[in-house]
Amino acid sequence: MAITTFQGPVRSLNGFYTQGPGSVITLPNATNTITLDVATYAGRAIYTNDATLVITLPSLNATADPAASGPGSDPNTVNNMGASFTFVVGTAATTWKIITAASQFLVGSMLVIDTDTTDTVNGFAANGTTIRSVNLNGTTTGGIVGSYVTVTATNATMWTVSGVVIGSGTIATPFATS
Repeated sequence: MAITTFQGPVRSLNGFYTQGPGSVITLPNATNTITLDVATYAGRAIYTNDATLVITLPSLNATADPAASGPGSDPNTVNNMGASFTFVVGTAATTWKIITAASQFLVGSMLVIDTDTTDTVNGFAANGTTIRSVNLNGTTTGGIVGSYVTVTATNATMWTVSGVVIGSGTIATPFATS
């Protein structure tokens, strides 16, 4: 089915579901770096077996639709507010990073669960801080198989991040300024 555009809210009395081969994108092994775009990756689970991976989020765009777009929103808008990306770790990470553009930052929290003790750390990125990346190392900051991270475009400068990552050793926050 082609892309379908609706004007106004869409309501289902019995729910929506996503299934099928297009619902999960498996990145090829040895990808190492990827820059995401909304059309290809948003709204899908992104699965990878790469231990070393740098994921660059698309630039945030909160521009309004042009006045000439007619009644309702422009179906070809470049505005990407609300776009979400979910990443699933399929092999233990050694250097795994999700980064934003220099003028953008992350807010939200992630739970880091320790496999060898009962420790947990709730990494927190506050509004207005310079948190620009999530770094997973397969041990202290998480990234063991089964870890997942979701990021959502929130406004012109901010991504909201959440997730549960599995780590070991003396666990620490996965949030970083670079």
